[in-house]
Amino acid sequence: MPKFPEAPAGLARRQKEVVLRASVSPYHLFRDTAEVTVFRENLLSWYDREKRDLPWRRRAEGEVDPDRRAYAVWVSEVMLQQTQVATVIDYYTRWMQKWPTLQDLASASLEEVNQLWAGLGYYSRGRRLQEGAQKVVEELGGHVPHTAETLQKLLPGVGRYTAGAIASIAFGQATGVVDGNVVRVLCRVRAIGADSGSTFVSQQLWSLAQQLVDPARPGDFNQAAMELGATVCTPQHPRCSQCPVQSVCRAHQRVEREQLVASQSLPGSPDVEECAPSAGQCQLCAPPTEPWDQTLGVANFPRKASRRPPREECSATCVLEQPRALGGARILLVQRPKSGLLAGLWEFPSVTAEPSGQCQREALLRELQSWVGPLPATHLQHLGQVVHTFSHIKLTYQVYGLALEGQIPVTITPPGARWLTREEFHTAAVSTAMKKVFRVYEGQRPGTCKGSKRSQVSAPSTQRKPSPGQQVLDSFFRPHHPTDVSSLNSMAQ
Repeated sequence: MPKFPEAPAGLARRQKEVVLRASVSPYHLFRDTAEVTVFRENLLSWYDREKRDLPWRRRAEGEVDPDRRAYAVWVSEVMLQQTQVATVIDYYTRWMQKWPTLQDLASASLEEVNQLWAGLGYYSRGRRLQEGAQKVVEELGGHVPHTAETLQKLLPGVGRYTAGAIASIAFGQATGVVDGNVVRVLCRVRAIGADSGSTFVSQQLWSLAQQLVDPARPGDFNQAAMELGATVCTPQHPRCSQCPVQSVCRAHQRVEREQLVASQSLPGSPDVEECAPSAGQCQLCAPPTEPWDQTLGVANFPRKASRRPPREECSATCVLEQPRALGGARILLVQRPKSGLLAGLWEFPSVTAEPSGQCQREALLRELQSWVGPLPATHLQHLGQVVHTFSHIKLTYQVYGLALEGQIPVTITPPGARWLTREEFHTAAVSTAMKKVFRVYEGQRPGTCKGSKRSQVSAPSTQRKPSPGQQVLDSFFRPHHPTDVSSLNSMAQ
């Protein structure tokens, strides 16, 4: 079969990769097996002594059935994406109590999944987790794929990291993993100052992780590396004195060298190994435009990636209440579309609004009437605002309230709408943003506050009334409304 010449674009890409590899100094790599052995042994010994007692670890360690063990790991890894451990513990415990097996999750409704996931953020994670469980049960005979390659290929929502974590922890495959904690550990241990989010640096980090993973205890090793980044090699104020791999840490060596140079009156550097690329600028070093910051120490690594600010949007939303409904007061919720942001969750009727607020009241009233019919427009009151930041959107909700006092209760509800009691609302599949909106409504409920004009608030205020002098100062210095930015970890709530 004849060989065709490579396309110019592909050839150029390969040539660029060769050049990049040639411009990486061995300083950033593990060059001998002895160094790798020291790293593995020290890290695993530390992990055996110091690892946290977490419910998913207990369940995986005590589970003899490989599919149930894989499911326990799978759930925890999905929940832990961009979410703090302390937050996940309660959600994980309730999830496993409700759906202890893949078969249980596969037979659940999406409404139930969203309801339990409410408040955890990144709601598509729960949906994709259930889709994966359904595929395992319906198409794979109830057996979870055993390798990182097949996990990533066959299961929806399972990326390279999650696949590696399941394969190594549940099935003992010697495959490395790279998450945010591991990125930080590796960048410091090998003094990698280049942008860790770039494709080239990411490839190098995955290569290092694969080189380091202990073939005898791959699951424990990967968890140990993540544990080290979460508890010792933290973003700020790392506890280097307690680090088990300090002896092979290039960042720590760099700190010592810089401190020694600063303490010497004579010019010159101490005899400490430095990066010395064979040609040009090393592609794993920080660029010359970002000099060493003595105050940061090892936290000079990794380089902080510049983040694009979230786009700003505005929405008008209304809490519509029937105070005298049969069986007690009820509020109206409508379901979001099945795809997109907060897919399938429930919310108060809302419309997209201009930041200027022009015509938002009329548009919101029309939206409300489309669900429940004619409404008294004069009763629609603006109560305040809520600012909530998702992963890529800073959304400002203008909060309105309308109570149907003295009207005949609405008993007919169109598809996609529900009238819920307050108790039902708090356990429904609603986002954190909607819970914030409801807190504003409860604190500024129509008919509970005197005065014709309501101030804009982000939550019910518990502060004392300011003095006349403070009121004068406040008229000159208006505070900004706080933006709620949560932890990988409450974006898209």
